[in-house]
Amino acid sequence: MVLYTTPFPHSCLSALHAVSWALIFPCYWLLDRLLALFIPDPCQKSQLLCVLLFMPIYLGLLVTSLPFAFLGFLFWCPLQCSRRPYVYSRLEDKSSAGGAALLSEWKGTGPGKSFCFATANICLLPDSLARLNNVFNTQARAREIGHRIRNGASRPQIKIYIDSPTNTSISAASFSSLVSPQGDGTARAVPGSIKRTASVEYKGNSGRPPSDEAANGPASGDSVDCGSLENACIVRIGGGGGDEGGRHPEAEDPAPGGQARNGAGGGPRGQTPNHSQRDGDSGSLGSPSASRESLVKARAGPDGGSGEPAAACGKAPHKASVVKKPAARRRRHPDEAFDHEISAFFPANVDFLCLQEVFDKRAASTLKDQLHGYFEYIVYDVGIYGCQGCCCCRGGCCFKCLNSGLFFASRYPIMDVAYHCYPNGRGSDSLASKGALFLKVQVGSTPQDQRIVGYITCTHLHALEDDSAIRCEQLDMLLEWLADFRKSTSSSSTANPEELVAFDIVCGDLNFDNCSSDDKLEQQHSLFTRYKDPCRLGPGEEKPWAIGTLLDTDGLHDEDVSTPENLQNKSPGACQKGRKDMLKGNGRRIDYMLYAEEGLCPDWKAEVEEFSFITQLSGLTDHLPVAMRLMVSSGDEEA
Repeated sequence: MVLYTTPFPHSCLSALHAVSWALIFPCYWLLDRLLALFIPDPCQKSQLLCVLLFMPIYLGLLVTSLPFAFLGFLFWCPLQCSRRPYVYSRLEDKSSAGGAALLSEWKGTGPGKSFCFATANICLLPDSLARLNNVFNTQARAREIGHRIRNGASRPQIKIYIDSPTNTSISAASFSSLVSPQGDGTARAVPGSIKRTASVEYKGNSGRPPSDEAANGPASGDSVDCGSLENACIVRIGGGGGDEGGRHPEAEDPAPGGQARNGAGGGPRGQTPNHSQRDGDSGSLGSPSASRESLVKARAGPDGGSGEPAAACGKAPHKASVVKKPAARRRRHPDEAFDHEISAFFPANVDFLCLQEVFDKRAASTLKDQLHGYFEYIVYDVGIYGCQGCCCCRGGCCFKCLNSGLFFASRYPIMDVAYHCYPNGRGSDSLASKGALFLKVQVGSTPQDQRIVGYITCTHLHALEDDSAIRCEQLDMLLEWLADFRKSTSSSSTANPEELVAFDIVCGDLNFDNCSSDDKLEQQHSLFTRYKDPCRLGPGEEKPWAIGTLLDTDGLHDEDVSTPENLQNKSPGACQKGRKDMLKGNGRRIDYMLYAEEGLCPDWKAEVEEFSFITQLSGLTDHLPVAMRLMVSSGDEEA
């Protein structure tokens, strides 16, 4: 399949579209600014003065621009019939972290391969509409969101292994003292007063086992040995307690001759080569508190371990990425054989990113430019405009003012893309071309030159609360379209398989939760029999650690939730939005990450390694992003 790198098939159509949009844009911008005046902004000290001062100016200019906008609209509208449903962008990276290099890392045999997926609704609407959700300045937010995602994803992957049999908990203070960067970016010696032995692993993609020296570690107070992101970094904390010299089976080998670098200053260490630091980045690894902020604070159980507290309304355990020795690990439920946490950062080494509500075209372009510092392949401006190819019913509008808002970024090559618009939108939702984006990516190849591929579906369902039937119809269409997409893009046959499917993911904002009684119809949909939800026990029943992802817009900018760390430490039920009085659990979890256990390559198995609720975008959107790390293993590994 040919991927579309421009919105129109011919350059003359692109030029005509650019001219028509140039005539429309002044009117569009002035109308947006005029409407935004009447929605309060807490940053403006005198709202009334702004209205009285700017309303006559905007109104006069708006009236002046109307004839030009009408002329541009006469050209713009028929051009949408020739517009392609998405734009594909690739910023080629020839380094060791580029997509072509990543394909050579996994051959489908031996050790399995983990892939990290993230999804978020980031509310990049025109500013006047975004203010209804208590978020402001769409263009500035797009830049900041791109900065935070890039810096969170490009940080080293940190795992902490506890070797002490007597004290299996680590306090927040201990976390912050593990690696504290100095001004020159070197690591400071760990205080000798810590009475436990632990390893902090900056895990990259090398996949090499550790050497004996790295596993056992030097004596307390010795320097830290680590390398770049592609290599492992082991920090050993000596102490009087614990099992000295314990070796964790999952530890990996650091490259020799490395040096600890937690900051971005002084070179690209701590980042992959295509993750260059840019001015104005927030949440950067160069911050003195980066190592503290990137670790989730643990809440120890009654026995001093990391046991999970019992589930309660408005309470959820905050579990750090602390991996004990296998014999000491305790799980409350057989399905909880993976780590789960509320994290102040996006997971390290995010491979695939799915975003919703990237409606504003300028914001989408800004976000694309920011994320290209980490993701080589991006699909954006997804959807249709005008009356092109998407009929509506049930009182909906046939004219689409906004695109689908879907956005996809990948570190691995994209092979095929398809988009479908839901035809049954109603009310205000019908003004946007909400739909489903289907993608096929290549993640490796076997020694026999068979491609290893994965399927990812990103969607945004109907939003109006009382329209459960519409959402169920959209889920039916999604499953049907996905089956057709897999069939049309597969080049394999049972007798001669040319492709091996490693994973099948469905994610996005589904606009229903698993606790509200009003959403019972969606909770029982067949989607959840074909795809597994790591946070769900069954219809209407969540796992005790799962929390809501829809935040209360009225309190987005309160001091106690306005930073990633504050929101991370906030009691989940206190800052999340419920529905009426019938909601049980910890808030409305409407952002989903689902994976298939069937339909993959025979003898291959996909298992969740880690699931995260992410607070890094606090103050920038009214949703919590979620992420999942999936381990795909073959039968050869088990043998």
